[in-house]
Amino acid sequence: MSLWLDTCKLPEYDALDKDIECDVLIMGGGLSGILTAFLLKQKGVDACIVESDRIANGTTGRTTGKVTIQHGLCYHNFLNQIGREKTLMYKIANDEALKTYRYIVDKLNIECDFETKPAYVYTTEPKYAEAIKEEAEVAKGLGIDAEYIEGKLPLPFPTECAVKFNNQAQFHPLKFISSIIQGLKIYEKTKVLEIDVEKHVARTTGGKIKARHIVFATGFPFNYTPGYYFLRMHQKRSYLLALEIQSDSPQLDGMYLDANGENGFTLRMYNGMLLFGGGSHRTGENSGGKYDYLIQSANKYYPGCRIVHQWSAQDCVSLDNIPYIGQFSASTPNIFVTTGYRKWGMTGSMVGAKIVADMILGQNDTENYREVFNPQRFNLSASAVNLFKDTVKAVKGLAKEKFTIPKEELKEVNSGEGKVIEYLGKKVGVYRDDEGTVYTVSTKCSHLGCQLEWNQDEKSWDCPCHGSRFDYKGFVIDNPAIHPVNFLDD
Repeated sequence: MSLWLDTCKLPEYDALDKDIECDVLIMGGGLSGILTAFLLKQKGVDACIVESDRIANGTTGRTTGKVTIQHGLCYHNFLNQIGREKTLMYKIANDEALKTYRYIVDKLNIECDFETKPAYVYTTEPKYAEAIKEEAEVAKGLGIDAEYIEGKLPLPFPTECAVKFNNQAQFHPLKFISSIIQGLKIYEKTKVLEIDVEKHVARTTGGKIKARHIVFATGFPFNYTPGYYFLRMHQKRSYLLALEIQSDSPQLDGMYLDANGENGFTLRMYNGMLLFGGGSHRTGENSGGKYDYLIQSANKYYPGCRIVHQWSAQDCVSLDNIPYIGQFSASTPNIFVTTGYRKWGMTGSMVGAKIVADMILGQNDTENYREVFNPQRFNLSASAVNLFKDTVKAVKGLAKEKFTIPKEELKEVNSGEGKVIEYLGKKVGVYRDDEGTVYTVSTKCSHLGCQLEWNQDEKSWDCPCHGSRFDYKGFVIDNPAIHPVNFLDD
């Protein structure tokens, strides 16, 4: 369990058990959906949140809790990719998001350990030094309070240089949520099964919901059309530890992220504990050992530390690394989406909530920066490349199912281990628990049929195409899949 979920218990809400109507239906009880409902409630709009599990139990409850406009080395890349004007829009949107958090925390007197801290992107390798220097220059040119720092930082390993963004923030996300959910209409354990986009009706496990406006705040939208988000996004996972460290260990003065995202570390302090993370990878491509690597690294750099919590998180990544926020598609004017935060969901969620609420209300407060996040920036050629990559994975998996006979047999699956084997003429995912009970599932993802891969670190079946995840019994953990995978029903 994550540090946040263990130290803040949110109230439980009933499941939907009848047909209802509301002004705005928000699908997803993470920070995006909750903020959208909160902002709409301030304007007297009847918004309803439906969550398939518990609110804030997904990515929101497993974040690092960094509220920062520094999103890795993004600004110099965006400058080359989308030009200065749109890069400035991106900066302004996230800057306003950070200011809005400060305003809400102060106005409502929310005790959520909100602290102003600097945010650093550092490197231990000379090859990233030029990019970091360029990031600092571009950031300052955009009006960001940033600086380039050469040499050693207060980290337990040598660093080449860093870019520092001043006056950023960190907080306890669930303590923040516990204050702003007061008075919101929320249904938990209520899964949306399908959306009738023409009639504005959602069919759920507990009843139908008719709404004037519908918002996808689910991470990965499960509707294939008309948005075609499955062509335009993939998902990534990362891993975190919360450590009690020795008093003589370096005490960090801010938030730190390695420029080498997949092989580096993210670090910040909370209430005397160190949050120490890393191991980023595309969902479905984990060969195992992520937690082991983090634990070994923690013991190396923080001798005598004690692991208090360990957890993982998943987030959507768009084709151009900019979130999709706004109208779901050109043909659905009253349906909206906010997703693709690329692991920067604290400010991303606030940007999304402000834009979507603004559009529903017919206001123009966010008009100056909506364009950069517009989901209609459909890059057909880039999407085709993404689709080709995912199709190759799916076809490769289906071909293996039909023609390849693996060497493993059922008896070769050890306790606590999962494997893909040939069984009864079909390719089957097999997991044997510590008591010796065997669970079998289909290896075809119930979303679009890609070959599932076993994630030994988390004992789950993960899809490398679009990031759906299933537990060892075949039940959905992460969307866009809605239905479980089951060998007998395949």
